[in-house]
Amino acid sequence: MKITNNRLSCYAWLLCVIVMCYTSFFFYPRWQQKDSEATISWDVSGYYWYLPSAFIYKDLKHLSFKDSIIAKYHPTNADFQQAIKVENGNSVMKYPLGMAVMYLPFFAIAHIVANIVGYPANGFSLPYQLAIQLGGFLISILGLWYLRKLLLEYYSDKVVAISLFLVAVGSNYIEYSCIDNGMSHCWLFTVYVFLLLNTHYFYQSFKTKYAVRIGLLIGLATLTRVTDVISCLIPLLWGMERISITQIRKQFSLLTAHIKVLGLAVVCAVLVVSLQLIYWKYVSGHWLVYSYGDQGFSFLHPNFRPYTVSYRSGWLIYSPIMIFAFIGISPFVRHGKNKVAILTFFFLNYYIVSSWDIWWYGGRAMVQSYPVLIFPFAALINTATSRKALAGVLAIFSLIFIYMNVWITYHYHKGALYDPEFMTRRYFRRVVGRWDVPISTIVLRDNTDLFEGQPRNMRLVYEHDFEQDTGTFITTHAISGSKSLLVKAGQITPVLSVPFTGKDMQWLRVQATFRCDKKEWYGWNMAQFIVKLKEANEQDTSKSARYNMLRVNRLLNEGETKDISLDMKLPAARYDTLQIWFKNILSDKDLTVDNIKAWDFNE
Repeated sequence: MKITNNRLSCYAWLLCVIVMCYTSFFFYPRWQQKDSEATISWDVSGYYWYLPSAFIYKDLKHLSFKDSIIAKYHPTNADFQQAIKVENGNSVMKYPLGMAVMYLPFFAIAHIVANIVGYPANGFSLPYQLAIQLGGFLISILGLWYLRKLLLEYYSDKVVAISLFLVAVGSNYIEYSCIDNGMSHCWLFTVYVFLLLNTHYFYQSFKTKYAVRIGLLIGLATLTRVTDVISCLIPLLWGMERISITQIRKQFSLLTAHIKVLGLAVVCAVLVVSLQLIYWKYVSGHWLVYSYGDQGFSFLHPNFRPYTVSYRSGWLIYSPIMIFAFIGISPFVRHGKNKVAILTFFFLNYYIVSSWDIWWYGGRAMVQSYPVLIFPFAALINTATSRKALAGVLAIFSLIFIYMNVWITYHYHKGALYDPEFMTRRYFRRVVGRWDVPISTIVLRDNTDLFEGQPRNMRLVYEHDFEQDTGTFITTHAISGSKSLLVKAGQITPVLSVPFTGKDMQWLRVQATFRCDKKEWYGWNMAQFIVKLKEANEQDTSKSARYNMLRVNRLLNEGETKDISLDMKLPAARYDTLQIWFKNILSDKDLTVDNIKAWDFNE
């Protein structure tokens, strides 16, 4: 179809490109960031490491250059989890090499430019960072253009325009096509677009060139993420509208009638995937290597609920506009085309993604399947075009979801309210959509209780200033008086136990004065301020009536001395002991504590 005949979808694509361009190169140009925020960092560095290893350092087996790169650019931790040691002493890359294949043209250009303009031609200087960022951006807008072309074969110009804009701007696609576009998701998004488009053309003509493309694309998807081998279901099931013996026989007959070209597609796919097998054999001596260590799948117990709706990283919590794809299944089943291929892939992919043990990696793993999900998504939009009430409802929710996507994207990179590692239900509900909240709200990242009113009938139930204490945890470099508690790196302090019943009271507040000379920034390593209620004679120390914890450095800056409180809603369960202690086992930075006080009070 010509652009002149489908102007709305063309304008929608251009608007998407403008928004994406601003996001990638003005809002948060990741290629300009340093260390672990740079484009080539963390997982991306793992995908990419093949290229400098092979073409610059000629060292695919030992990666002996990695220490100097990590020391200079800090793309990942010193323990280098992007590769594993195998029995022959060599290092095998953790990630498949599909992304390296797709990065290769951009890497080559960057290497030429680096030599010309005087940047270090080491694979990680600025030209390489920019090349991978720009490559992801170009691949993304190319994918959107051809997705538009594909959708116009099945839906009207208006429906395509709305669907394209909502998915591109209203979902987490904007994050992984513009900012984190070194990740595999936007690249695979475009691979799936081309796979769907060539499948569509193949079933119209059964020409060899489309079969070859299909094979190469399936091979590339598999070479990038092994689980994407299920992409082969799309061409195998294309054209089927229901599952029945008759339909299966008809599809089988159709495929066998073109067995030669399909065989050629299989050969092409195998040739692409064989690159990984050759690499494994060259480095490890084995044709097959499982490089993910103890990470794997729980296919018998998929994590559907937490993966989809957990406040920590749930796909539909943080990309809610994709709910439209689920709702659109109903009209798609009634009126859509290629239903078996689309829905089989949709649900099987969703099952596989949810079965990964580390489910909290979030909804990013669904991004590459959006070219498939957009079919039921567009079916819902198509239905809404003839129903004003539904159109109005969808318009309202679309605006809300786009706003939320903007909010998440902003706070993930420039704001302070979105914390993907420590989101909880109460914290999320308190901050979502807002641009400023009281700093005390941050305690909800660690526990469920936060008292924000005016305490009544406050009663001091415990006080300790460490002046009479001795031992290895006591320091004379005191906050006040002559002694304070020193919580050294790698230590857990003794537990302070106090008889406490909280009778006739609703809340408990425990306060201490903290000082840190050097701040711990990484959340998982922060020292913890712990308060627990339990029975004095309770034998099982893992059980308690209530347990609250706060990571102190959330509220304490470097060189600062500050009173920090931890509030706890008193439970109905029986307890008679208050316990207070501090844990600093993961940080390498000390923390000083003094003047512990506890009150109970009413609302």
